[in-house]
Amino acid sequence: MSSSAPLATTPATCPPAVPGVPTADHVVAHTLLNCLLREVSGPEHQTAVSDGHLLLRLPRTGDLLRVRLRRASLIGAHRFTGAVTVQRDGGWAELPWRALAELIHRELRLRTGVRNEEFLDQVASSHAGVSAALAARRPAADEPAGADRYVDSEQSLLYGHRFHPTPKARTGAAEDWGRYAPEARARFALRHLAVRRELVREEAATPTALAALDRQGSVPEGYVLLPAHPWQYGMFRDHPLLRAAAGRGDVIDLGERGPAFAPTASVRTLYDGKDFLKFSLNIRITNCLRKNSEYELTGAVALTRLLEPAAAGLAARFPGAELLREPGYRTLDLGSRELAEAFGVIVREGLGARLAPDLTALLAGAVADEYPTGAAQISRLLAGTGPETALAWWDAYLGLLVPPVLAAYFDHGIVLEPHLQNVVVGVDGSGMPRQVLLRDLEGTKLLPEHHAEALAGLGDDVARPMTYDRERGWDRVVYCLVVNHLAEMLAALADRHPRLEPELWSALRRVLAARSAAHGNPPLLRALVAGVPLPAKANLLTRWERKADRHAGYVRIGSPLVSDLLSEATRTAPWSTAS
Repeated sequence: MSSSAPLATTPATCPPAVPGVPTADHVVAHTLLNCLLREVSGPEHQTAVSDGHLLLRLPRTGDLLRVRLRRASLIGAHRFTGAVTVQRDGGWAELPWRALAELIHRELRLRTGVRNEEFLDQVASSHAGVSAALAARRPAADEPAGADRYVDSEQSLLYGHRFHPTPKARTGAAEDWGRYAPEARARFALRHLAVRRELVREEAATPTALAALDRQGSVPEGYVLLPAHPWQYGMFRDHPLLRAAAGRGDVIDLGERGPAFAPTASVRTLYDGKDFLKFSLNIRITNCLRKNSEYELTGAVALTRLLEPAAAGLAARFPGAELLREPGYRTLDLGSRELAEAFGVIVREGLGARLAPDLTALLAGAVADEYPTGAAQISRLLAGTGPETALAWWDAYLGLLVPPVLAAYFDHGIVLEPHLQNVVVGVDGSGMPRQVLLRDLEGTKLLPEHHAEALAGLGDDVARPMTYDRERGWDRVVYCLVVNHLAEMLAALADRHPRLEPELWSALRRVLAARSAAHGNPPLLRALVAGVPLPAKANLLTRWERKADRHAGYVRIGSPLVSDLLSEATRTAPWSTAS
């Protein structure tokens, strides 16, 4: 069989109809196939696109899988429809999602010689999470207006990452997820703790950084307010040290009070319309326990200070691009690292600090979603418009997002992490993009050679997790910017206008070439423009090997930026039947 690179695509009869909302069974199976295609069967040249189907072989088990395509993709991020089937006795038999997971389990065990007893349970957990999100889905007629459009976009991601084997896997009780999950359209008050001032640890990059915490409510004299996520408080309320502190009157539980907060797509970052508060949640979501480690608390404030000159400079050079700062944190200081991490809360600037007037903020991941599960999705955002508008939208979007991310790396030695969940788009009344806000400093890293003096002033436990070497930093930039973000946004536009896909890739190549020239054609950027293979995060293999996300590796996938390929694709466009 041939590889899954674009040149393996043969004339197809893929139905181009706008997709509806698939079942949990189908979307979980499709997500597993995406991972196999990208990380296992594709790199081993065991896939092909033919006659409107993807064929994919598991080389060690010998199983041949097939799924119908809605649309084939130049980057191999195909759109599937219907059930996955497996070849049996000369025919094709439907393969349920659980049976597909079992085949993958067997293939990876044969490939690695290692068993992963968690894998099947995590796939089942992800299926349960998707099912719960679909059950909580709001009817389309009940669409938001005004400022609520932003919160709706954060809470509309029902399926999660298309290239993660368990995007909705999670621990915690179902009733708690129903109370606190973004997909459940949750809103709730915070738990308020009054803590004696000497038992609070905090840092602030600006004099007003912690006002977002203090304004939540009053406390007795000599105490400081520490808001807590009510779910997290429920998990730690009986911790012996916390109970002892409460018994001494050092910590006073003031109950749940104050304004309602809405969980954003990350679950643990909450928004009240003014400020973002990033809490710890000792809940495992996809791969990781979602807590603010001590070095992340200190690191957020340190990065905010270090990045300020560069962030201000980038905003001045590239109007329409802004970084949301994280200027403060507060936590308990009872001599317990466990409690310090459990109750640490990071303050992130709200949209009002950076969003231009008269623009509506939308989560980029919601705009790029494969399916129209929310009002922000591109098919709804640009409803009633044609291909010319789609191209204009894309040109505007590339002009906003690409230049500052590349300038941050090449001019400032800053590795931004602009994946779909880390970018908020500001659109005007016609849905056109006018601004991008980059958020979440947890994934922002520094190149040591650019920031040696500043890093030397920090403790090693803070400085070390804050850095990437040049190669890993570049892989992270290209993966987040091109593979995770722009390829998925492009795919959503191409779903509306399939014949545009080559032109959309050509537009990206032109912007990258222009930025390469602006930076003196550095070898890394020149190679990207030339179409060298792209780094794609290996989520399936990382999950199988039980590695932390920060240790995830990359696989290399074929690039659609090769100019000869784009010329040929524009001429023949065999993967679409309508525009």
